[in-house]
Amino acid sequence: MSRRAVGTLTFAGATVVGADVARRGHVVVQDGVIAAVGEVEPVGEVVDATGLLLFPGMVDSHVHLMDPGPTDREDFPTGTRAAAARGVTTIVEHTHAHPIRSPADLAEKVAHLTNRSNVDFGLAAHVWPDRIDGIGDLWRAGATFFKIFTCTTHGVPALDPAHLRTALAEMAAVGSRALIHCEDESITAEAERTLRAERRVDPGLLVEWRSREAELVAVAAVGVLAAATGASVTIAHVSSADVVDVVEAARRWGADLAAEACPQYFAIGEDEVRLHGSLRKFTPPARVRSEEDRLAMWDAVRRGAFSHFATDHAPSTLAQKSSGGIWDAPFGLPGLDTTLPFLLDAALRGELDVTDVARLYAAAPAARYGLGGRKGAIAVGADADIVLVDPEGSWRVADSDVISKAGWTPYAGSDFRGRVVATWLRGTEVARDGHAHDQRTGRFLPGPARST
Repeated sequence: MSRRAVGTLTFAGATVVGADVARRGHVVVQDGVIAAVGEVEPVGEVVDATGLLLFPGMVDSHVHLMDPGPTDREDFPTGTRAAAARGVTTIVEHTHAHPIRSPADLAEKVAHLTNRSNVDFGLAAHVWPDRIDGIGDLWRAGATFFKIFTCTTHGVPALDPAHLRTALAEMAAVGSRALIHCEDESITAEAERTLRAERRVDPGLLVEWRSREAELVAVAAVGVLAAATGASVTIAHVSSADVVDVVEAARRWGADLAAEACPQYFAIGEDEVRLHGSLRKFTPPARVRSEEDRLAMWDAVRRGAFSHFATDHAPSTLAQKSSGGIWDAPFGLPGLDTTLPFLLDAALRGELDVTDVARLYAAAPAARYGLGGRKGAIAVGADADIVLVDPEGSWRVADSDVISKAGWTPYAGSDFRGRVVATWLRGTEVARDGHAHDQRTGRFLPGPARST
C-alpha cells in the first residue's frame, strides 16, 4: 500500500464498526473524504480488509505533548507518531508548561506546530483566575475547550468556587466547554502540610495527599456550579465509581456534566502505587482496591455513565520519574501507545462491544468537542480517518514498543487481544504494523467558534 494519498481508494470486505452497529461492507474514499459506505462497487485502489475490523480514527481529547516549551518529556512529532501507530488520528492537546492564555498564545502555538504533527489536532486553552474576562476572545480565536484546575497543579493556579462560578457563567454565555481537574485545594494543601511535617517520603503518601475526599468534594462543587450556570463541563479523569455517582447526581440537578474515563483507573490498583512509587504517580491516584472496584468501573461504562475515554497522556522517562523522590517526581503516565489496544482487548474479552470502542473513543469525544461530522465516524462526508484492526491478532506489551519519549509503559507484560494493522489520516496511510511513517501532515482544527 502506497503512503501517498490516492484520488480514489476502497477498503473492501471489512466489518465496518460504528458507534451503534458493526456490519460488513466497503468504504470508498475520494480525495481524503469518505464518499460511500456499505454494499457499493469497489473503485480505484483497493485495500483488501477481509477479516479485519474497520474503525474510525480515534479522537483523544486529553493529551499533553509539552510543545512548545521544555520537550524532554514529549514533543509533537514523537507523541503524534505514537498516536498514529495505535489508531489515534485526532487529538486535543494542551501543555501546562507553556499554557495558552490569550489569542496571541494560540496563534503562536499553531504557527510553531506547522509540520510537526502526524495527526490532526485541536488546542485547549487554560483559565487563570485573573484572565477570566478573556474567555470569549480565546474561544472565538479557535480554542477547542478550556482547562481548569480546582487545585494548584503543574504550576497552574486553582480557581476557587467564586472564580469558577464566574468562569463557567462566561463559558455558558459564549457557548464554550470546560475540562476540569477536580481536587479540592484546601484538602490537598492541608494533607500536604501534614505529610511533610511527618517527614513522609514513602509512595503511600500519594493516596493520602490526593485523597478520595478531595476529588469528591471538588466534583460535587463543580456539579453545583455547572447546574447553576448552564455551562457544559467535562470532569477529567474520573477515578472511581464513587465519583461517577456524584456526576450522575449532578446530572439529575440539571448539570451538563460529562465523565471522562482513562484506562489507568481501570487497570492500575492502589497497591501498585505503593509498590512502584513514582512510576505510578499520577493524580488523582489509582483508586482500585479490589476486583469489585474494577467491575464497578466497567459497569459504569456499560450503563453509559462515562461519556468517553481519553488518555491524559503525560509521559516522563524512567530517569525523570526516578529523580528527586516521590514528592518531586513528575505526575503522569504515557497513554497514546496503549489506549486503543486496551479498549480493543476489553471489547474482545467481552467487557464491551466493539461498537462501544468506536463510540467512546471516537464518536463521543468528537461530538463533545465540536468535531462531529468531520471526525470520529465512518460516514459519507467525514474525513477518511480509518483504522484497520485484526481481531485475531494479539500484542504482548513491551517497553521497547513504546514510541512516546517515555520509553516505558505501566502495561509492560500485559497481553492485549486484537492488533492495530494500519492507520489512515484523510485517506493517506500514516502508520502500519506498529510503526508511524512520520509524515507530519497533521492539520490544526480550529475550535467550534471558528469552524462554524
